[in-house]
Amino acid sequence: MSEPMRYLLDDDEVPTTWYNVVADLPAPPPPALHPGTLEPAGPDDFAPLFPMDLIMQEVTQDRFVEIPGEVMDVYRLWRATPLHRARRLEAALGTPARIYYKYEGTSPAGSHKPNTAVPQAYYNAKAGVRKLTTETGAGQWGTALSFACQMFGLECEVWQVRASYDQKPYRRAMMQAFGATVHPSPSDATEYGRSLLAADPDNPGSLGIAISEAVAVAAPDPEVRYALGSVLNHVLMHQTVIGEEALLQMAKAGDTPDLIIGCTGGGSNFAGLTFPFLREKLAGNISPVIRAVEPAACPSLTRGVYAYDFGDTAGMTPLMKMHTLGHDFIPDPIHAGGLRYHGMSPLISHIYELGLIEAEAMNQTDCFAAGVQFARTEGIVPAPEPTHALAATIAEALACKETGEEKVILTALCGHGMLDMAAYDKYFEGEMVDYDYPSEQVADALSRIPQVPA
Repeated sequence: MSEPMRYLLDDDEVPTTWYNVVADLPAPPPPALHPGTLEPAGPDDFAPLFPMDLIMQEVTQDRFVEIPGEVMDVYRLWRATPLHRARRLEAALGTPARIYYKYEGTSPAGSHKPNTAVPQAYYNAKAGVRKLTTETGAGQWGTALSFACQMFGLECEVWQVRASYDQKPYRRAMMQAFGATVHPSPSDATEYGRSLLAADPDNPGSLGIAISEAVAVAAPDPEVRYALGSVLNHVLMHQTVIGEEALLQMAKAGDTPDLIIGCTGGGSNFAGLTFPFLREKLAGNISPVIRAVEPAACPSLTRGVYAYDFGDTAGMTPLMKMHTLGHDFIPDPIHAGGLRYHGMSPLISHIYELGLIEAEAMNQTDCFAAGVQFARTEGIVPAPEPTHALAATIAEALACKETGEEKVILTALCGHGMLDMAAYDKYFEGEMVDYDYPSEQVADALSRIPQVPA
């Protein structure tokens, strides 16, 4: 009998804690700074945006944080998610490598994003918040938060990057189906958005701009808070249910990964899969190479500078030390809208600086080619974002074919692409282009990042 290709967990094996990688790092990450004083930001600096429970999770040194029962009740709608052995892809490639993928597209939103949207909505509802505002690129995060707000009786207002708003109308419709109000960003709903549209009516938007608009609405209203879908420590921590499950599932498969690959934009999907494995690597139990893959048009890890910068375009957030292309850099409108962020998570940036992970950048046509090959072998159309990880996985598997190395590769399929078919249509029609790294635009944006003394 052939080996099963899908590895599941029993209900009593689903993680009941989130993992905080900060507790195990050889050096602590640099703190966020108040943009006015340049002193470390304290809880009061984040209070206009987040409830205290999330602020405490942002700065905790605890290794594990218990998942509330109310959150677990919603998680059980789809968790645990399956781990698959990609045997058909392996056969098509003719590789001796063994390829596994953790599939997060089984969630109500079709991606990994509800792993953090649900606890964020829960903690805000617990704090008496009436409405959450947020940004979204491809629409995965906006969809997840819209769903989560319905679970806990909150209103939801979303600013979707205009390039994606136009490219992905059904993402907008899905958010509206979950009860959200959705604006294209830049929008005429905020003063900042109106100023950008006045300067350029065709502004394609960026995640940094959308963050600024969502923050501008949340900060002055005590009944409204802001929710972020990536980048911050507490968001990455919520996502570690992915990797904790994958550890158990890889053990059931009887394999240990030699290489773990994840796509990176802000960093939540990558962190969710890799941080629990990094814990085991730091403890000396395993020794995988861990690789982040980002778009060549927005390569913050591989070509950005490691410096303090704003998380949003308007400069309304605390300063975070991260790999950045400049907070007012607007990337070209690639179809992986969830990866069009000017910066990388401060925690992932710090781990990269420590030499614990590596990174590479991929062009979108190569990524979509990988997505099509994956769909034709494994039967799942991937979202544009994880095609970056799939492209790197396939390249690695083909290298194993040349060397004969039986490498075990684990990757994250962080969402399906069933609402991204317009992007695939562009690819099939030969209309998709690769954008060059805009070095002059990035240099211009970097000239305006805050000057923080060493």
